[in-house]
Amino acid sequence: MRALVTGCAGFIGSHLCEFLLKKGYEVIGVDNLCTGSIKNLEEIKDSITFIKKDITRPLRISGALDEIYNLASPASPVAYQRMPIQTILTNSLGTKNMLDLALKKGASFLQASTSEVYGNPLKHPQKEDYFGNVNPVGPRACYDESKRFAETLTINYYWKFGVKTRIARIFNTYGPKMSKDDGRVIPNFITQALKNQPITVYGRGLQTRSFCYISDMVQGLYKLMQSDYCMPINLGNPKEIRIIELAKLVKKLTKSNSKIVFKKIPPDDPAKRRPDIRLAKKVLHWKPKVCLRDGLKSTIRWFEKNL
Repeated sequence: MRALVTGCAGFIGSHLCEFLLKKGYEVIGVDNLCTGSIKNLEEIKDSITFIKKDITRPLRISGALDEIYNLASPASPVAYQRMPIQTILTNSLGTKNMLDLALKKGASFLQASTSEVYGNPLKHPQKEDYFGNVNPVGPRACYDESKRFAETLTINYYWKFGVKTRIARIFNTYGPKMSKDDGRVIPNFITQALKNQPITVYGRGLQTRSFCYISDMVQGLYKLMQSDYCMPINLGNPKEIRIIELAKLVKKLTKSNSKIVFKKIPPDDPAKRRPDIRLAKKVLHWKPKVCLRDGLKSTIRWFEKNL
């Protein structure tokens, strides 16, 4: 099997490349390195074909392709708010270019969507048939709305051209290889705790999130690709935790002397975020296996070595 992974040098993309190699795949990785790091591919650099490329420009690949995993896009609020136009174009024009490649090659295509398509949800937990509550002109819209557009484009390639498409709505994922300064809550808390700096919690920390460990997420993406399910499907861990409790847990596991401090909550920050994964359990026979405490311990060990 021959697979193309866009965003291959990113957090999820690099883990996915490693997973596919272990499955015996020939892997082609594409990344323009605007947020990804070539260091994430260091252990597999001799085993994959790496192409430095922005997918907003058409990509030519010689030979057959069986699968395309489209993970290219800035994914953290810090990154996509720094590069809003690039984010929009990657998730629109870039997705179209990858769908055109899938059509040409007869490849199965997986679009990495996001729980952000639900916005600040009015329904909890979030089920795939919920249409969301998104501010189209807010600071997060460059990511939220472009991912919603990417879903629309993807399903229309299935309806119009018969491309074998998959849509994964990825909820908060964490683990080794996360960037320490990408602005997401777990790397923020771990970095601050290990440096004995103040752990910054927004609002009163009563907002909730659910966190899926990277190995579980990669398994979910692979199982979705191997299925014949074309509509959006949630991938995430349904176990919910308040942000203030997460901060306390990270502080405890790192044995940190950090103080927890509170800052003003950012605009459009979701109050709750938890996936309903009954569809993934039914269709993919998938559910997360790694508990938050164990996943955090593994992630903390990686940060200790790499800070």
